[in-house]
Amino acid sequence: MEASLTSLYQELILEHYRNPRNKGEVTDHTAEAHVSNPVCGDEITVQLRLDGNQIVEIAFDGQGCSISQASMSMMTVMVKSRERDEAINLADLFTDMMQGVEGASVDESLGDLRALQGVSKFPVRIRCALLAFDALREALGAKRGAGLKADPEADASGGAAHDDASQGETTH
Repeated sequence: MEASLTSLYQELILEHYRNPRNKGEVTDHTAEAHVSNPVCGDEITVQLRLDGNQIVEIAFDGQGCSISQASMSMMTVMVKSRERDEAINLADLFTDMMQGVEGASVDESLGDLRALQGVSKFPVRIRCALLAFDALREALGAKRGAGLKADPEADASGGAAHDDASQGETTH
């Protein structure tokens, strides 16, 4: 990736971190999930209001590093007003990009999320970037690659991803 594009991507990540989109709560949410990364202290709660299969409203709250918070902000922008299966497919594509799957990083449907592709070079930070989509999948009751297929055993309330969520500020 050329230096000017890398710099632009870094600025975009910082912009979403400093001025997160859709941060707060959703009144009358129909789905919620809380996920955390105990290794570094990132914690995210996502709330959604669904109308049928459409995500009509989405918001998040939490704390963590710039990557986890920027990823969450970008994800909410990308999935708001989308159908459930589109959101899950986006989550799968983003996961592929973070895991270095060939061709995923050039897929224009990722939009601003492509700014996070450089994170894939730092394995310890990949989890930070993926946390947003873990929360989304959990709130939608979906597993990786689920598309329209919901997990019938999933708790409709979302539940907690980890019972051992760490407390306090992150150090990265």
